[in-house]
Amino acid sequence: MASKPGERKQQILETLANMLEKPKLEKITTASLAAKLEVSEAALYRHFASKAQMFEGLIEFIEHSLFGLINKITTEETEGLKQVRRMLTVMLLFAEKNPGMTRVLIGDALVNEAESLQLRINQLFDRVESTLKQSLRIAETQTGRVLNPEAQANLLICFVIGRWHQFAKSGFKRKPMEYVQQQMKLLYELEE
Repeated sequence: MASKPGERKQQILETLANMLEKPKLEKITTASLAAKLEVSEAALYRHFASKAQMFEGLIEFIEHSLFGLINKITTEETEGLKQVRRMLTVMLLFAEKNPGMTRVLIGDALVNEAESLQLRINQLFDRVESTLKQSLRIAETQTGRVLNPEAQANLLICFVIGRWHQFAKSGFKRKPMEYVQQQMKLLYELEE
C-alpha cells in the first residue's frame, strides 16, 4: 500500500495512463484497473468517487502540463511566430512522451464515459486555439503581414489534433513530430 497521502491516488492515475498506452485499446473497466494494481475495486473508490473522476485526474494533468508550458512560452518569447512554433512543438512532443494521454486528448479513451469529460477536452482545445490566435495577432503586428489569426489558429489546432490522431491510430508508430518542421514552413507560412 502507498505510504504517503495522495501517493496511491497518483499510482492509480499512472496505471490508468499506462493501460491507455496499449496499441490495441480495450475498454478499461474499474475491475481491470483494480486487477492491474492488485487491489479491490473498493480500494479504487476510496480515492475516486467514479471512473469519470479518474479521467478528470488525467485531464487535470494534461491541462496543468500543457498550459504550464504554453504560459512559459508566451512569457519568455516575445516574437509571435516563435511562440506559435514553440506551442505546436510542445503539444506534439507532449503527446509523443505521453501516448496514453494522447488517447484522452483525441477522445478515444472517453468513449462511453461521462459527456462532461469530452466537453472539458473541447474547452482545452478552445483555450489553446485562443492562445494561438493571440500569438498570431502579435505576429501580425510585428511582421506587418496579414496572417488571419482566427483561421490560422483553427487550422493549427486541427493540425495538432490530426497529428495526435495519426499517432494513436498507428499504434504509436507515426510520431507526432514527423515532418513538422517542413510542414510548418510549407503549410502555415510561419517562416520569419
